[in-house]
Amino acid sequence: MNSNIPKSRFSSVRTNFRPSACAMLLKVTMPFIFFMPLAHAAERSGEAIVSEVCGACHMTGEKGAPKIGDKGKWFTRSTQGLTVLSQHALEGIRNMPAHGGNAGLSRFDLERAITYMVNQSGGKWTEPTDKAALAHARTGEKLVKAKCIECHQSGKFGAPKIGDRDAWTSRVSRGLDAVIASGIHGRGAMPARGGMPDLSDVEMRAAVVYMFSESVAQKPK
Repeated sequence: MNSNIPKSRFSSVRTNFRPSACAMLLKVTMPFIFFMPLAHAAERSGEAIVSEVCGACHMTGEKGAPKIGDKGKWFTRSTQGLTVLSQHALEGIRNMPAHGGNAGLSRFDLERAITYMVNQSGGKWTEPTDKAALAHARTGEKLVKAKCIECHQSGKFGAPKIGDRDAWTSRVSRGLDAVIASGIHGRGAMPARGGMPDLSDVEMRAAVVYMFSESVAQKPK
C-alpha cells in the first residue's frame, strides 16, 4: 500500500461505512440472486381463450364457476393475485379440471384468460404480453420505476420512502419474507401486489430488494 496516501482519504470512508446495514444488505440479497423469474408462454388473446374454452362454464356459472360479470365473486378471487389464480387453473380446483379441461392451455394462456374474465367483471388488470419481455425485462428496478415509485418515491400514504435508510432497515430487520408477504397481500393503503395483479412472488422480491438496496446505498445526510 502506498504510505504517502493521506489518512484523510480513508477516514471519510470509515465515517460513511455502516457495518450493520451492509451485513443486512448482504443477508437480504444473497437468497434473492438464486431466483429467476419464470417465463410465460403462448400467444393468444384472453378473449379468444375464454371464448374457446373457459366460457363453457364461466359464461353461465355452471358447476359453481364464477360467472363472468359477477363483480363480487371475481373481486374476491382477484385479491389472491394472478399467480395464485393461474396455479389453481393449472392444477384444477373444485369442479374445474386441470388446465381448465384443455391440456393444450399453457400457464400463459390461462393468465390471459383469467385477466380477461377479471376485467369483464369490474377489474382493471393489464393482460400479460410478450413472454420474453416478462421473463427478461421485469427486473426489480423496472418494476419499481413503473409502479412502486408512485408512493415510495415521495412516501405517499406512509410508504417507506426510497432513500430512507432507517425506514427500510427497520422493516427488513423483521425478515425479508415478512416484507414481501406484506407486498403480496397488501398492507395499509397499499393494495395487494402493489396494484399490479400479474406481479409474481419472485418479482415482488426483486422490487423489495431493489428499494432496500437503493435506500441503504444512500449516503447519510
